[in-house]
Amino acid sequence: MQLGIIGLGRMGGNISRRLMRAGHQTIVYDRSTAATDALAKDGATGVGGLADMVKQLSAPRAIWVMLPAGEITEATVNELAGMLDRGDIIIDGGNSYYKDDMRRAAALREKGLVYIDVGTSGGVYGLERGYCMMIGGAEDAVRHLDPIFVALAPGIGSIERTPGRDGRDPRAEQGYLHCGPAGSGHFVKMVHNGIEYGIMQAYAEGFDILHHKDSAELPEDQRFTLNMADISEVWRRGSVISSWLLDLTAIALAENETLSNYEGGVADSGEGRWTIEAAIEEAVPVPVLSSSLFARFRSRRAHTFADKLLSAMRAKFGGHAEAAIEGS
Repeated sequence: MQLGIIGLGRMGGNISRRLMRAGHQTIVYDRSTAATDALAKDGATGVGGLADMVKQLSAPRAIWVMLPAGEITEATVNELAGMLDRGDIIIDGGNSYYKDDMRRAAALREKGLVYIDVGTSGGVYGLERGYCMMIGGAEDAVRHLDPIFVALAPGIGSIERTPGRDGRDPRAEQGYLHCGPAGSGHFVKMVHNGIEYGIMQAYAEGFDILHHKDSAELPEDQRFTLNMADISEVWRRGSVISSWLLDLTAIALAENETLSNYEGGVADSGEGRWTIEAAIEEAVPVPVLSSSLFARFRSRRAHTFADKLLSAMRAKFGGHAEAAIEGS
């Protein structure tokens, strides 16, 4: 099957490579000619722009946009919409806001075009492990693209099958799922990322407690010097909190147990914020997810005006001295 791919970054390039391994033909474009040329050397057909891509693809065309959410994706979808024919498919495989998907799908439907949103999880490991995909859009278009999704998905692999799934959608245990209409794929992926924030924060806080068990603030006979790398490793083996995120944590700690090669400023890519917004709209309490997002905000700031004001108030009402700043 043919697929156009726009955006050949950390995931787009490997999506092309995984598809080619499965025998599919990819027509690829990136603003970076070096990225396009690299995929061409691997067997893809590189093109110099969107118009060239449209010419290279046979109808009904399918083009996967793998770009950052926001203006660049919006502009690319709009540009493609002016070049494609009725029945052609635009796939947004990035992390767009689901309400933008719903709007785009409605606008493209008026032109006879099909819009599919694919929440794609797998990161830099997707080439070998496969990609978990959460898909939104019309059922017939999703079925048409099934060979693409099968090639990209991880498959059942070594994971035990869940009891009681007889009669349910078999695609889910292959690692991809048609979640519903346009926007639903990215909505499910958005919540997935919100949960990811919470899990990561729980690991981070737990390991921080372990790390500080030898603190000078504790009585000397209550201090332990614990091996973070070994603890992360033993938790991978049969523990109820084992996970791929813990696997990656163990790798990082084995490389550098003090993590001195990291500064600790944690970015957020938008999905965590959108998850909290959705929770507010639905009146669903999400204390873990919201606090994990706020922790990321906090990680990017030095001591704030708010911190200083707290210290000032404590000094004024009780004469309390400020705590020593760790590392100063």
